[in-house]
Parts: sequence; structure tokens; C-alpha cells
Amino acid sequence: MSETGFSPEEIDTTKPHPARMYDYYLGGRDNYAVDREAADRVLGHAPFIRPTAQGNRGFHHRAVRTVVERGIRQIMDLGTGIPTSPNTHELAREIAPDTRVAYVDNDPIVATYAGAKLTNSGNAGFVLADLRDPEAILDHPATRELIDFDQPLALMFVAVLHFVRDDEGPLELVQSLTSRLTEGSCLILSHITADFDGGTALEQAAEVYKNSTAQLIMRSREELLPYFEGFELLEPGLVRPPLWRPDGPVPDAEELLMHHGYAGVGVKGGV
Repeated sequence: MSETGFSPEEIDTTKPHPARMYDYYLGGRDNYAVDREAADRVLGHAPFIRPTAQGNRGFHHRAVRTVVERGIRQIMDLGTGIPTSPNTHELAREIAPDTRVAYVDNDPIVATYAGAKLTNSGNAGFVLADLRDPEAILDHPATRELIDFDQPLALMFVAVLHFVRDDEGPLELVQSLTSRLTEGSCLILSHITADFDGGTALEQAAEVYKNSTAQLIMRSREELLPYFEGFELLEPGLVRPPLWRPDGPVPDAEELLMHHGYAGVGVKGGV
């Protein structure tokens, strides 16, 4: 039994899970045959999903470093997914070793790995809760122990909101959490989009996800901008992940065709 109350036997291996499929796209090994089979079907329809996932992971790294360099010392990583080093606390502590991190996920497999890979170094905790229940996140003992909402906080929604259906109110869920933030706090968000898909590749990929534990919902740039209401977007704004403050060569137009997402970081109350 893990510290979070789940044993590995409780993990459902009969259905593909988006977190484990994402791990497979990134080249990880914490996935099952059912996840690999589903992910391979997705890649058969939309081979750009793998570079999209990798580009998103790069954005994750740069965004965490950026907010910590701005002075943020506490981070809540919502929809953590399968731990993939460097994780959020590892990235943050390269700059500020005292950074506190609360990881949030509703997947028992993430809970199982949390003790070994995420919360074993102090100043980090795991919240087993669903994004669709903000109060459960806010009231969790790990949140209360680690997070001070009177101080600036970085809220991370990296590649998670596209698994929240429109009828579940994703914008309202985000606003219920960001409303608690003080000025100077940051919102880190990335999301898949069909804005650059001229055919039906993502539509077909989404069909595969219908047989997994969560559906895949594409949203446009115009649909995503309201999530940053009350926040000033840091330059370069809401862009494809590889274009957000790249720390290496900027992808050319052909390479960008393989990246189907948006990413941005906003600061509450202005930069």
C-alpha cells in the first residue's frame, strides 16, 4: 500500500490511460501494453503527437524555471502525470532549493510513484484529487501544509485541461483556483489544438481516446485566451510550445507543423 492509500493492484490496466500514453510518447517505461497499443493507434493517425508531447515537456521545463527566477517559491502542479525527470521540484530547486511543490493528480499509478519519485526530498507533497473538484484540492492536508495562498503561487495546468470536457466547465474550474491567488502569482498553461490540423488527424486521434479513461478535447486560441483573464501574458504570449522562450534553435516553419498546441504563462495583476 502506498502512502496515498492505493496499492498497485488497484491500478486499472484494462483501459488505456492518457497519463501512461503520454509517458509512452515521451519514451518512458511506466506504461502497459494497453497504453502502448492505444498510443500507437493515435500515432498512426497523428504522428505529430509525439513531437507535440516533447515540445510541451520542453515548455514545462522553461516555464518552471521562468517563474522561479521571478521569485515564485511555491508551485502547484495540477495533472502531474507519470513522473518524468527532471520533475517540477527538481527544476525549481536548481534555482531556489527552498521551493515548495504540491503535485495533484487523480490517477492511482501517479499516487503509487509519488512517494518514490516526487515527494521523497522534502518540501513536496502529493494531492490525490480530481481537477474537477477544486475544493478537494484546496482542503487536502498536503495543500494546507505546503501552500500559502497569501504568497505568490504558480499554478500549472500543463497538458491536462484538454482532458476536461466542456460540460465539466474547465474555465470555471481554473477560475475557482486562480481566484485564490494573490498578485504576482503565475498561471502556466498548455493545451492541444486543432488550429493547425488541416485534415482529420486529430479528430481520428480523439476517437482513440474515447476508449481510454478520458476524452481528448481540442480548443482554439480564442477559446484558451479567457483562461488568462486577470493575468498579463509574459512575452511571447500564447504560442506554440517550442516558440515559448526557446533556449535552443528556434524551429523552422516545417518543424512547427509537428507541434499542435498552445502554451503561455500569465502573471496576476500584471508583469
